[in-house]
Amino acid sequence: MADVMDETGELVSNGTWVGEVLLEEDAANASAGAAAGAAGGPEWAELTVAMVKGACMAVIIVCAVLGNLLVVVSVVRHHRLRIITNYFVVSLAVADILVALMAMPFNASVELTGRWLFSYRMCDLWNSFDVYASTVSILHLCCISIDRYYAIVRPLEYPMVMTEARVAIMLCHVWLAPLVISFLPIFMGWYTTAQHLAERAADPSLCVFQVNTTYAVVSSSISFWMPCSVMVYMYYRIYLEAARQERMLHRHTRLSTASQASHAAMAVSTNSSTATTTTTASAGSNGVGSDAHGQGLGSGGSGRRLMLHRPSSDTQEATPTKERNLIKLKREHKAARTLGIIMGAFIVCWLPFFTWYVSVTLCGEACPCPEIIVSILFWIGYSNSMLNPAIYAYFNRDFREAFRRTLQCVCRCGRPEDPWRGQLGPPYDSDLCLQHNGHSTVIKAKTRRFSSECGV
Repeated sequence: MADVMDETGELVSNGTWVGEVLLEEDAANASAGAAAGAAGGPEWAELTVAMVKGACMAVIIVCAVLGNLLVVVSVVRHHRLRIITNYFVVSLAVADILVALMAMPFNASVELTGRWLFSYRMCDLWNSFDVYASTVSILHLCCISIDRYYAIVRPLEYPMVMTEARVAIMLCHVWLAPLVISFLPIFMGWYTTAQHLAERAADPSLCVFQVNTTYAVVSSSISFWMPCSVMVYMYYRIYLEAARQERMLHRHTRLSTASQASHAAMAVSTNSSTATTTTTASAGSNGVGSDAHGQGLGSGGSGRRLMLHRPSSDTQEATPTKERNLIKLKREHKAARTLGIIMGAFIVCWLPFFTWYVSVTLCGEACPCPEIIVSILFWIGYSNSMLNPAIYAYFNRDFREAFRRTLQCVCRCGRPEDPWRGQLGPPYDSDLCLQHNGHSTVIKAKTRRFSSECGV
């Protein structure tokens, strides 16, 4: 019995121990489930943030490519847009397409995955294209500001200075000069420190564009600070000249209004004077106011006419040449305003990035910056490639009309074209024979064509 009791006691003791173990296991499972739930929350939050970031980056890339492609196609299709300034605009659009295709996707992959997914040399190629395409885009804006300066401030020199040959030389320099600060120093390893090159060689998944002080100062000066200074000065001079010409336009408008009013008044006065003189002459021929010989003041009955001449001053009388010059001047002002807005958007987009770029390089570890801020600065600069077509469409009527017609052409191409469009009569699908008074008339059906080329 004791044995049984002992055995029972052991059993009871073992049962208590087993129950305690089970309770501990349940508690552990509950804590593990809670930990998994807590861990699942950040995972979902990170996934949501990654999806939002990916959607925003995709929108910027697609809009940059399609918008700038629309600029190129519109200028090529519409003769009205084929002017000297738009040569720079088309070249700028090509540079922005290059930024969207060769720089943005790689940066997006790093932002979404947190690591570099490609090879060592591909990292150098990406950094080179990033610096090269961004610099080319910025230098185009500088050339556009110079073009607008000569068109508005020195209009008489503009046809001699901005020739097609000179524009071609400028574009060649714009596309070739950035090679000096992009592909050459990056592939040769001059842009960074030996320590960073060793870290990259040890870890192929690392692709951080860490530069030394010399490269930061030289590259930022060529890519941003010098072109930005030129643009600010040019548009300041353009603003002063545009303000002066705007005052002249208002003065000309006031003088034209006053001239038209005076012309109308003189016309009324001339008509009334002519009518009065004619009446007086008629009365003289009937003997009223005649002399002793019976002849009136108008000898032979002819009346006097009062002739008034309008002033022909150049400041009061508009000529077709003046009107053409005024229209051209207004168009130049609109183009300068549009490109001034483009320059303002460029400064807003790139100034924060280059300020961070130089300050962090010169300051070093004493000026830390969160990674999220760096990513935002990069993509604000990239978004400048997306803004230019939107600015053209909103502020320039010629570009807006060209965009509309080009998009209509894209939507219309490939659709069947109505052969009876713009003509009287229904679109018959077969030959019809009409009889009237014994005469037969056969109406031939027109075949349906497909529009393969859109009209300009």
